[in-house]
Amino acid sequence: MLDAAAFCRGLVEEGSIYAFLADHRHELFREEGFADLFPSGRGRPSTPAALICSVMVLQALEGLSDRDAIRALRTRIDWKVACGLALDDPGFDFTNLTYWRAKLRNSARPERIFDVVRHVVAETGVLARKTRRALDSTILDDAVATQDTVTQLISAVRRLKEAVPALSSIELAHDYAVIGKPVINWSDKAERDGVVSLLVNDATAILEAAAVLELDQAQSDALGLLALVSSQDVEPGAEEGSWRIARRVAKDRVISTVDVEARHGHKSVAVRKDGFKAHLAVEPDTGIVTAAMITPANAPDGPAGVALMEGEPVSEVLADSAYGSGKTRAELQRRHHRLVIKPLPSHPAVPGGFVRDDFDVDHAAGRVTCPAGHTKDLNARGVARFSPHCPSCARRERCTTAAARSFCVSEHDAELVAARAAWRDAEILATYRKHRPMAERSISWLVAKGNRRLRYRGVARNDAWLKLRVAALNLRRLLALGLSFDGTWTISSA
Repeated sequence: MLDAAAFCRGLVEEGSIYAFLADHRHELFREEGFADLFPSGRGRPSTPAALICSVMVLQALEGLSDRDAIRALRTRIDWKVACGLALDDPGFDFTNLTYWRAKLRNSARPERIFDVVRHVVAETGVLARKTRRALDSTILDDAVATQDTVTQLISAVRRLKEAVPALSSIELAHDYAVIGKPVINWSDKAERDGVVSLLVNDATAILEAAAVLELDQAQSDALGLLALVSSQDVEPGAEEGSWRIARRVAKDRVISTVDVEARHGHKSVAVRKDGFKAHLAVEPDTGIVTAAMITPANAPDGPAGVALMEGEPVSEVLADSAYGSGKTRAELQRRHHRLVIKPLPSHPAVPGGFVRDDFDVDHAAGRVTCPAGHTKDLNARGVARFSPHCPSCARRERCTTAAARSFCVSEHDAELVAARAAWRDAEILATYRKHRPMAERSISWLVAKGNRRLRYRGVARNDAWLKLRVAALNLRRLLALGLSFDGTWTISSA
């Protein structure tokens, strides 16, 4: 009697994702496609897959929490129309979303909503004969606060003691039942170093005691975390048994004991961000994201770009210099991709001096000729030394400030030289400038509506969120291109 679609379908804008789900959610999310999530013969949750998936897509599109998504389902007409509910239907409990996410994540096909939309893309043929892919990445803020060394040490010791009851009897100098950091004058170096020494010595004592115990996987993980945080940020002090904060940052530093997979990352040389990195492969003419993945924020772009292109058709790859390493180029070329990737610059040894491309390298013969015309053989490590010629060379000031110039040829030197030469081609530059911006536009769509900050912990959960967010964006993009259904998925503008 109060069906929202019967009364209010005309209020929902045609061509919107709400109208599309109202008409086609059952064709998009078929019950049989989710039956394996509930194999028990005793039945399954009464909430239909089409309803749950529709809510999850709208939630991802609008960047809502679970509670806010169910609030929208209960109070908004467009959501009720999209999901096929009555005007007075209260929806379902928000914990159902958590339950379904866990079911999907632990299933054999955790990306099935993304795969459903990918199937729609394939059936429309919208990407047929479109073989360009633009790669890009962006850092997403993690869902937890970055912790300093003292907080991490206290948290890791407390976690290990809670995980291994046999350690509760060990006498430690600090009271780990007290929440918060010790109350001291943190601007006083002596007091600060005293607290660090106390905590590290406590960690060492509890690690030694735990080493002789038989531990399960969860307990071993807690032990490993304490061992890591008690060594990554500290160094021995001036006195025996004393410790201090190290004047360095560990290469792969754990930044929080709450989310041990989050890492420091750099949005630029000057701007540091903490969290994870989203990597996208985008078809630049349509704006469809063909592949996506999450990594810790300190992961390099190159290997992720290679992984994104796995299984893609032979194509033209467009990317900035973050993907310009020789190893990345070699991997992509091995897959027969044509590269339109901005090359890494060649830096001179002295300001305004000669760069790599001023030297002539014969890779086959293993020889290098310098700009002054001197030729030297490369040794087994790929290094040529010009020591006999440098002191009297007329071009020395533009070459080196050392007593003699050493020239090193990397494993992928030929790929890098060819890339810098190709980048001077006007046609390649025009292709890059025309098609590359869509990757940046897709990044802006991804992080809109507060979606730069993640809601989950760890790579697996955030990767599942990314796939769902991309699926919703792809669906919206398909609708903008004219998606329709008449037994098969088609694009009216194609």
